[in-house]
Amino acid sequence: MTEQKADPIQLVPNNTLLTNSPEEGRQLAMKMARPIIKATQPDGSVRERLRPVYAEDPAMLIALGQNVALEFAVIAAANNYWKQ
Repeated sequence: MTEQKADPIQLVPNNTLLTNSPEEGRQLAMKMARPIIKATQPDGSVRERLRPVYAEDPAMLIALGQNVALEFAVIAAANNYWKQ
């Protein structure tokens, strides 16, 4: 039986943190936060089973928001905080 390799997870969409505006930066932060779950738990059936658990847990939702905020901080710094 051959093991099928999964496609690599793209952790930085289009391989850049540069965006044209803070709004685009925030959207990129949301995109970057999503694959972290997939990389941490590659089994899709496990993720599906756990989704209702974290969807109802305020502490887990706050942690997700903190992760997005951290990603946004990195993107903002990479964009020199959108200063010209």
